Amino acid sequence: MRTRVTGIAELVTNDPAHAHHADPGDRLGVMHDAVLLVDDGRVVFAGPAAEAPSASSDETTVDAAGRSVIPGFVDSHNHLVFAGDRTAEFAARMSGQQYSAGGIRTTMTATRAATDDELEANLVRLVDQARRQGTTTLEIKTGYGLTVEDELRGLEIIARHTDEATLLAAHIVPPEYEHDPDGYVDLIVDEILPRAAGAKWIDVFCDRGAFTPAQTERLLTAGRTAGLLPRVHANQLQHGEGLQLAARTGCASADHATHATDGDLAALAEAGTVATLLPGAEFSTRAVYPDARRFVAAGVEIALATDCNPGSSFTNSMPFCLAVAVRDMHATPAQALHAATAGGARALRRTDVGHLAAGARADFAILDAPSYVQLMYRPGVPLVDRVFVAGEPVR
Repeated sequence: MRTRVTGIAELVTNDPAHAHHADPGDRLGVMHDAVLLVDDGRVVFAGPAAEAPSASSDETTVDAAGRSVIPGFVDSHNHLVFAGDRTAEFAARMSGQQYSAGGIRTTMTATRAATDDELEANLVRLVDQARRQGTTTLEIKTGYGLTVEDELRGLEIIARHTDEATLLAAHIVPPEYEHDPDGYVDLIVDEILPRAAGAKWIDVFCDRGAFTPAQTERLLTAGRTAGLLPRVHANQLQHGEGLQLAARTGCASADHATHATDGDLAALAEAGTVATLLPGAEFSTRAVYPDARRFVAAGVEIALATDCNPGSSFTNSMPFCLAVAVRDMHATPAQALHAATAGGARALRRTDVGHLAAGARADFAILDAPSYVQLMYRPGVPLVDRVFVAGEPVR
């Protein structure tokens, strides 16, 4: 089906051909009084209304009515296969009380006990919430089962809902292997990875209380051998070797990156490894925020993602994360939107999403606002009016 979106006051394309050359930091490729033309799920024209191809008799017209149109958000870091709830943990943390009910292990216990249908229904509910807020591409991880059977069934569920399935069996060491963490690494390498059909990525949590750099490198190497692409959780809780390891091993992204030295940033920039910043995690744990502008100034490509999970960042709202990134991570509005769209696409090594240049998949959102800046200017207001995936309305 051919669709023409007219009446666009502001069209964000992320197309370098339309970048704001007077401001090298603005890569949004914004155009005004624009038209977006979609055919067979792909963008065939994105540009000034005066230059748009003539209308055909078989096309549908969508009137943006003087509003802003942006690429769909690419949320490149999610943990959506889980059961249970950690409300009490959050309430205690926000009240300044010590809480020792188990953290990730609490979710692990509930996830293992849940049926496949229960896990999938929860995932579908969360994906639908994200779609309604403008997210059109999601990466989704396992990591709360931590047995061979539970990690593999998690992958099966994820693969039914996204092409961006990640094996995060190396989330934490489960209690069964508390005194033999290398034995758990052996289990992942020998029994889970050879059967990880449907996974595109392998992820490892390389940080205090999780996996050592040596264990992480072994797991990433084994993942590559099994045909998976590498990414890591790194330097969330403290400074360590995770970012340097991510750069050295060619990871597509290093996520969190809360504690980073200038040397770490230089290594990421040279390797082309995306730093995925996760504002929801710092917000929900009252942790220090990384400075997004410092990453950009060092030449590091940044992505923004929600880190949606039941413990440390139970939000799937990309608009919320944009607002926090601008206020507390010091990103400019342009940097934040680019990171949440094109940056996320790069973190997933995708060229078909995150932008609205000709040839891109027609994933976009029409905002109830004349400018994308209002996503940050009016936090908490539901400004995403309509969402399209491959040219088809989903809201």
